[in-house]
Amino acid sequence: MKTSAMLIRPCHVLRWIAPLVLLLWGSAALADQPSIPDTLQQRIAACTTCHGVHGEGSPGSGFFPRLAGKPAGYLALQLQNFQRGLRKYAPMEYTVRQLSPAYMREIAEYFASQQVPYQHKPVPDLPSSVLQRGEQLATVGDPTLKVPPCQACHGKTLTGTEPSVPGLVGLPYDYISSQLGSWRTGTRASAAPDCMSDIANRLQPADITAIAAWLASKEVPSDTHAQPAGSITPPLRCGVLEGRGGGA
Repeated sequence: MKTSAMLIRPCHVLRWIAPLVLLLWGSAALADQPSIPDTLQQRIAACTTCHGVHGEGSPGSGFFPRLAGKPAGYLALQLQNFQRGLRKYAPMEYTVRQLSPAYMREIAEYFASQQVPYQHKPVPDLPSSVLQRGEQLATVGDPTLKVPPCQACHGKTLTGTEPSVPGLVGLPYDYISSQLGSWRTGTRASAAPDCMSDIANRLQPADITAIAAWLASKEVPSDTHAQPAGSITPPLRCGVLEGRGGGA
């Protein structure tokens, strides 16, 4: 008579051993992996790859804007808008997908506190009449199009207003024109009432070129801080002004 031990086949032994070997191998592999430091610099690494170490903007592209010095409320809202799908850009949507509100606020406050020199980007060589049109739209607006001046919300110096309206001076031409285009196509939005969408859709393509060129060519003031909250009375009721939306 064969004993029970004699009935154990090699395939059965392998069936028991294989999971144990995999478990031991996996534990060893995890032990060899370097630990990721839990630091702010590590947490903002995905941001600085495109926007610069201090959020100064990408030196090689006009499409990665400056983050440094923008109001923390604005930056936090933009991260939330990418997370909510109000703003469309796949790398940003992926980056913020799992971030908590506290995490996004920490990132926003870091970049808001950065003060670094502005880097001028190239501006298209355009006729003076185009730049004059851009200046008109930024400082006076166009009542015939029901377009208020940029200064009405972004401040007299166009450096933004607290807590949620960004500055426009110093932004690259490519970025300004692409964002106004995004408002027109619906790939960028803010919570209702979305006045930036309304304004962008009232502008002609030539107006977008004009305002982007004038803003990008304007000299950056010595004081680039956003104006205090309540320092202006905007003519429009916008989601961004209520802390719920986007801004340009």
